[in-house]
Amino acid sequence: MRLTVAQALVRFLAAQYTERDGARHRLIAATWGIFGHGNVAGIGQALVEHADLMPFHQGRNEQAMVHAAVGFARQSGRLSAHAVTTSIGPGATNLVTGAALATINHLPVLLLPGDTFATRPADPVLQQLQVPYAGEVSVNDCLRPVSRYFDRIGRPEALIPAALAAARVLADPAETGAVTLALPQDVQAEAHDWPEEFFAERVWTVRRPRPDAAELDAAVRAVKAAERPLIVAGGGVKHSGAEDALRELAERAGLPVATTQAGKGVLPYDHPCDVGGIGHTGTSTANSLARTSDLVLGVGTRHTDFTTASGTLFPPDARFVNLNITGFDAHKQAALPLVADAREGLAALARALGGPPRTTARWSSAHHHWQEQVDAAYAVPDEDARPTQTQVLGVLDTLVDATDILINAAGSLPGDLHRLWRPRSRDQYHVEYGYSCMGYEIPAALGVLLAAPGRPVWALVGDGTYLMNPTEIVTAVQERLPLKLLILQNHGYASIGGLSEAVGAERYGTDYRHRADDGSFTGPPLPVDLGANAASLGMWVLRPRTIRDLREALVDARAATVPTCVYVETETPDTVSGAPPAQAWWDVPVAETSTRPSAVKAREEYDRHVIARRRHL
Repeated sequence: MRLTVAQALVRFLAAQYTERDGARHRLIAATWGIFGHGNVAGIGQALVEHADLMPFHQGRNEQAMVHAAVGFARQSGRLSAHAVTTSIGPGATNLVTGAALATINHLPVLLLPGDTFATRPADPVLQQLQVPYAGEVSVNDCLRPVSRYFDRIGRPEALIPAALAAARVLADPAETGAVTLALPQDVQAEAHDWPEEFFAERVWTVRRPRPDAAELDAAVRAVKAAERPLIVAGGGVKHSGAEDALRELAERAGLPVATTQAGKGVLPYDHPCDVGGIGHTGTSTANSLARTSDLVLGVGTRHTDFTTASGTLFPPDARFVNLNITGFDAHKQAALPLVADAREGLAALARALGGPPRTTARWSSAHHHWQEQVDAAYAVPDEDARPTQTQVLGVLDTLVDATDILINAAGSLPGDLHRLWRPRSRDQYHVEYGYSCMGYEIPAALGVLLAAPGRPVWALVGDGTYLMNPTEIVTAVQERLPLKLLILQNHGYASIGGLSEAVGAERYGTDYRHRADDGSFTGPPLPVDLGANAASLGMWVLRPRTIRDLREALVDARAATVPTCVYVETETPDTVSGAPPAQAWWDVPVAETSTRPSAVKAREEYDRHVIARRRHL
């Protein structure tokens, strides 16, 4: 069959499927694209040629398109993904941030950036980076470190092995992440005679590897010997669909379950074994259990600094057992590794442990007390007052049900959500905290809406995040996706402002204010109206002034069938929001020497905490 390289790639992708537990899913369900001279005549023409085979979504920003694809993949359980095509040059380099986010979070996305001419008819061509010492280098090489697989298709026949390798990595639960096939613009349009077998339907089995018998035996013995064990559940539980297996193990053995940002929601918030979030943004219940634990069973977690409180949370003599599908993560914290699919590993542990469950009395009272603190943070003493950030969350909490999905990634909201939010379903809590990328929320919400049509999807952003990446509002309007955007306006980077103050940087450069005569940013807030901006992009905008207004606006937004924005002014950044403070430390180095008293004091506080850091060996 004679086709161009781009046409062949589109036909190939349309015939790829994943299968897990007997259910089949299309591997590449759609392609996002922004066209320029580097892809319009190749991939662009191929998408027109095969429009019946490959759905297409028009994006406005290349990074945002990757975020949308990632949101779709996460909501799809990593069983289905999207492709993203761009032109060469700046269109391609705009993919880097999104690719890093996908790879860090182990979420599949196929990147198809245009590349400079393979045949080099002119050197340089428009938007080409020239590297004097390496003629084959292009800007697309910056995608190599953030891709799980990278290839540049310099000849038509090279597409066959590269496309197969790309599909294999996308469907591999241990290896998945961003996959990049760089496509020189001349090669995209080059014709070739392809074997029919290349376009045959192909199914990639998403494996569920079972634990090694020796590793399982060692893990079981360690758990049985522990007096104060604690489960730390991460995003791998969700990726595996292992929530029921986790619940069964926790109930059968009587084990408390603390959750990372990616794992929150694996148990209902009111389950007797759930003790809430762990680490710097966690609850006092979970962190108290962590500080006294003698064994930590990590399930699908990478043990990031937020989870371990930068190595200060767990006792020096605590042992770790890590159930993870990757050996790289299973061996962290000098753990006993249990390399397996989360669902298979948890089921094997539950069968092997047996015995009567431990009592939940060790944490039930503390968990109840924490829920009282959540109620206090959500409390509304005056319906006619302007809301704090936590009161906004509290009002939203009263309106949602198990069908709603909340999306967030950066700022102060992830901390408040991890500590306070009460998830009603396994997938309600969608906080991207592996890369914590400002600007993720709005485009990711579009991907979630495409994966879960009919469900209320909320993108929660502060003013700083909104200004980073509002472009895909236009896409939501074009695609008629009923995005529910909640903008919390506090006139600055409230989260980093608080951190700045804590480390002795005195909130410098974190407020959105006019410059005063002395050059400082201490003037009145800037006259910025983000609600007007959202309206100019096509959204229906609601402007509640009080908590009473907010309640009505959120009800209207939830019922809306068009893209809707709720724009609410919250208390200023230096006002206490009502959320409980951080329950564990986070290592942000402070200047060792300074003439400013705030920095000197911050360093003294830093030195007091850092001595508690330890390596588990």
